[in-house]
Amino acid sequence: MVKINKFILSLAVSIIAVIASWNPSAVTANSEGDALYSLRRSLFDPDNVLQSWDPNLVNPCTWFHVTCNQDNHVTRVDLGNSNLSGHLVLDLGKLEHLQYLELYKNNIQGSIPVELGNLRSLISLDLYNNNLTGVVPHSLGKLKSLVFLRLNDNHLTGPIPRSLAGISSLKVVDVSNNDLCGTIPTSGPFEHIPLNNFENNPRLEGPELQGLASYETNCS
Repeated sequence: MVKINKFILSLAVSIIAVIASWNPSAVTANSEGDALYSLRRSLFDPDNVLQSWDPNLVNPCTWFHVTCNQDNHVTRVDLGNSNLSGHLVLDLGKLEHLQYLELYKNNIQGSIPVELGNLRSLISLDLYNNNLTGVVPHSLGKLKSLVFLRLNDNHLTGPIPRSLAGISSLKVVDVSNNDLCGTIPTSGPFEHIPLNNFENNPRLEGPELQGLASYETNCS
């Protein structure tokens, strides 16, 4: 009986120790690591830029080109001009504390995931100078902290989402050198975006005249 009681006591102490050591932020950080590792698996990396992205580590905060805050949440991914090719992944939308997603000047193909609209803390989305196709997701209008949106020099099609006009923090929009269509928005932050940030989109017409033309003109 004494041995059984000692065993139960030892088991109880072990359970309490596990509960006390459980850290919710560590679990979150690990799920963020899973999301980033999913991105790594979708990319071809001839220069081994992502070599340090080891999924067996507790969190991704020690990985090169990844920055975390004091709570070990990923806030920056800096992979611009890294000779990467491949596709973006839906799991990027799980990085809810991400503020900067820098993937410019690579050879990334495919579409921009709709799930990027879940990155509510995002300040800068730089995907310019890639080979992205498809439309600019309407969901990006949910990024109410966004300041910089640079999607220029890709092969994007479709209209400029009017949802972007509702982002009051937006200061820079560049979608030049794509194949966008319709008209250029003029409301909200678009009042102050220079027209050369929309140039070299052969099917994109000039600034829309409010009430006189549908912005989907010439956009099929």
